[in-house]
Amino acid sequence: MLTYTAWSPHGPRIALAVSEDIFHWKRLGLAKFASYDGIEFDNVDDKDASLFPAVIPDPTGQPELALLHRPLFPGTRPEETACSPAIREVDIEKESIWISYCQMTLDHKPFRTGSFNFHHRLASPVSAWERLKIGGGTPPILTPHGWLIIYHGVSEIEKPDSDSHSLCYSAGVMIFSKEHPLEITYRSKEPVLTPESHEERQGVVANVVFPTGIDRRDDLGTPDRFDVYYGMADKRIGVARLDLPKQIPAEAVADAPEAKV
Repeated sequence: MLTYTAWSPHGPRIALAVSEDIFHWKRLGLAKFASYDGIEFDNVDDKDASLFPAVIPDPTGQPELALLHRPLFPGTRPEETACSPAIREVDIEKESIWISYCQMTLDHKPFRTGSFNFHHRLASPVSAWERLKIGGGTPPILTPHGWLIIYHGVSEIEKPDSDSHSLCYSAGVMIFSKEHPLEITYRSKEPVLTPESHEERQGVVANVVFPTGIDRRDDLGTPDRFDVYYGMADKRIGVARLDLPKQIPAEAVADAPEAKV
């Protein structure tokens, strides 16, 4: 199954498609979401979506199709949060990566008209390099340490000889528990990939590295090596190598509701 961003008169939404051979695709339409605590996700812009490649247990222990996504509530775009002071209050309900679940049939295929529910907020901006916005990136991939994603964060950078600011998109690592994907077991304090080369700093949108794909290099006999494909300034496609260490260092793994960034 494939997730992609569909544009509508109401803004960006998450759409789904399926394929049996990866060459021919059948559109399933927009992803549907059940309401949660007064939030109507179907009426909110949504992007950066990716599905887990295998069924995972929902909060009740039932195997479900799980989706990571980042609703774009009004006021949470980087261009808007950049107007806030250097230290600002984060609205954790509206500035987070969320996980939602879709009921599965007995043959582990999602219901065509099923909606995603059991919504849970996973993570909101914490570190300086992601203080304006975080969102998804690569689809989750299972490693010996748990489910790994390369996600993106946005911060401000000052332009030389200017009082104005521009945005910088960087990438970090987040790992979820294999048994309980709602639990974050690792989150990088510093970005693992940030715009450095000319192709990453100059383009349609400057200062952007945006992870989108990941490939485990089992074909080379190196299961701990991953090739990460990413957008370079919204103009080119780059690839970076990630070597997974045997031990994951202990770092801040979540965000406290009272945290300021």
